[in-house]
Amino acid sequence: MNLKQQAAARAVSLIKDHDIVGLGAGSTMAYVAAFLKEKTTEGLAVKMVTSSFTTKQLLVAANLDLLDVQSCQEIDIYFDGCDLLDHELSALKSGGGIHTQEKLLAAMARQFVLVGDGSKLVKTFDVKYPLVIEILPQARSFVSFSIERLFPGIVISLRSSEKKDGPVITDNGNYLLDLFFGSWPELSGINPLLKNIPGIVETSLFYKMAHKAIIASESGVAVL
Repeated sequence: MNLKQQAAARAVSLIKDHDIVGLGAGSTMAYVAAFLKEKTTEGLAVKMVTSSFTTKQLLVAANLDLLDVQSCQEIDIYFDGCDLLDHELSALKSGGGIHTQEKLLAAMARQFVLVGDGSKLVKTFDVKYPLVIEILPQARSFVSFSIERLFPGIVISLRSSEKKDGPVITDNGNYLLDLFFGSWPELSGINPLLKNIPGIVETSLFYKMAHKAIIASESGVAVL
């Protein structure tokens, strides 16, 4: 097994019979779904919920029992990947643009577990990865102006797609802004500052939300 598969296998070992299990997006979550399918054929009974369109298709194909997020108040365990993870279990997500839905499931979970390979674990966040914020379309100019006053020198980019004319539109009908810091400010202050700006829906910084992280490296699988 590759490192992501090893981490996914350890993640699935945490699931108990009759749990409500949430999955995020990404290749590691695809491995979790595959291992879960095997476990259900062996008799494990679970219900699933996901924030991801792609993951949902995998769960449907695996004939796993899928719940609508709107019907859930709490889930037992939620697994997700990330781009970066520090040793205090703060995580950054920048790719899929569904961090608002992912953060909702993470907040609903009794256990929120990050899963990935050793390349994700860092001492400090790398500035090549942006912080992503979901914003109301009509607030674009105001939000950008407000952020530039808070963080002088920051580079702000409206996310667009080569396959679409115009900005990427989220599942919630909003825009995404990619924020590139010259150096990362203190993580604890980022969300309170940004979430205080009207028009910002959510950020992709999961500050100390995770209960555990499962990290696979050449030396083995560690649970942080």
